[in-house]
Amino acid sequence: MKIVVKTERIEDIKTDAIAIGLFEKQGIERYKGLDRAADGLISILIKRGEFKGKADEMLFLISPAGLKAKRMLLLGLGVKEKFTIDKLRQASAKAGQEMRSKGLKNFAMPVLSIQEDKKRIGQAIAEGLLLGLYQFEEYKTEKKEEKKIDNVIIAVEKREDEEKIKKGVKVGEILSEANNFTRNLVNRPSNDKTPIMLADEARRMAKRYGLSCRVLDEREIKRLKMGGLIGVSKGSKEPPRFIILEHNRNKKGLDTIVIIGKAITFDSGGISIKPSENMEKMKYDMSGGAAVMGAMMTAAGLKLPLHIVGLIPATENLPSGTAQKPGDVVRMIDGKTVEIISTDAEGRMILGDALGYAKRYKPKAVIDLATLTGACVIALGNDAIGMMGTDDKLKERIKRAGELSYERVWELPLWEEYGELIKSDIADMKNVGGRPAGTITAGYFLSRFIEGSPWVHLDIAGTAWEEKGSPYKPKGATGVGVRLLSELFLNWK
Repeated sequence: MKIVVKTERIEDIKTDAIAIGLFEKQGIERYKGLDRAADGLISILIKRGEFKGKADEMLFLISPAGLKAKRMLLLGLGVKEKFTIDKLRQASAKAGQEMRSKGLKNFAMPVLSIQEDKKRIGQAIAEGLLLGLYQFEEYKTEKKEEKKIDNVIIAVEKREDEEKIKKGVKVGEILSEANNFTRNLVNRPSNDKTPIMLADEARRMAKRYGLSCRVLDEREIKRLKMGGLIGVSKGSKEPPRFIILEHNRNKKGLDTIVIIGKAITFDSGGISIKPSENMEKMKYDMSGGAAVMGAMMTAAGLKLPLHIVGLIPATENLPSGTAQKPGDVVRMIDGKTVEIISTDAEGRMILGDALGYAKRYKPKAVIDLATLTGACVIALGNDAIGMMGTDDKLKERIKRAGELSYERVWELPLWEEYGELIKSDIADMKNVGGRPAGTITAGYFLSRFIEGSPWVHLDIAGTAWEEKGSPYKPKGATGVGVRLLSELFLNWK
């Protein structure tokens, strides 16, 4: 889909349809020219109470007199004082979905006059359209009648705003492409995204975007003594992979940021097997790794002046005669020993090795993302990412990025007292601390493997999968983390 920004009155644009957002109890405000051109149709509908501008209200009009557009969609935006940049994303998504449902190929929409940076407005509109129109139909053999929007025109009132909106749209397009790439990876079934397949996908993506990519096989993983990754992979015939992506690898004088993503391409729980109900969704347990790949795409696409390293430990977690067992003791990359209490607490094991590996880059910041604990879903539901970390400045930066992307974070404590819960009688620590504070003890476990660099852990277990569907998050994988990390990178100083 092509998004075009032009300085033109919305009533003068010849197109299949125009989408007009109206606030509740605000009348036609800045659309007086449009209303006059339409012989007062909009104001008549408002006076009659046939359209009130309430949130999610829609009214589709055919062949409005006086307009060059064939149709007009009135879209309710709710109370203006409560309207946010994320609600602009949502409104754009709804407009696009409604137009597609009518089989239209192109439409136009004006830029709303809200108190927000024009570049960010353009970015939000593009994100709403492109994320909202996402569909995953790779495995459908009976295709529905294809309904696809080819062009969207964003009409700008003032020529001096046009360039700012265009720049924002470009950023939104890059972020959305990466976000939808991530969704595709996560939605794909596990038989089509084994660790080797995921590594191959990383290589292809890296070549396309000019990133450096290196993949460590099982021999190299063993040579590095990544006991956590080796142990988790023992139950599967599919060998593990450790994927290393770099943006600006050979440029000097840039800040280095390491991002790490958990990539369990299928998680049965291992010997500590999960219940069969909903186990099919455990294909999404590589959401953190997929988000790292998406964020690396945006770093390259935006040509960011940073040295960004993406580390993705990838393996399956399955039960078999060779699988690791509760009670086993594993030696990690840095020599620390871990007593395995539950083989279903595998994500922290592979992340521990990746965190240990990250030290060699001497980074300014380390951030890991993982669908790590069901306890995070219980604590925060599906709207907040659980955040823990060792550096207040980095946490504040991520919190700000979360507000901008609306992939919001909520901090949990990382007090020393929680370390008592993962003490082991026979090893340096154990991999679970029981039911109390399950998300925090998992974060505390990870903190034992990072030294010397600011670090933040993001638990995306509740936010990586959408059950019901929302305006720009269709059912299935959300791609969470891509836009959050991208906003962090864009505002890094």
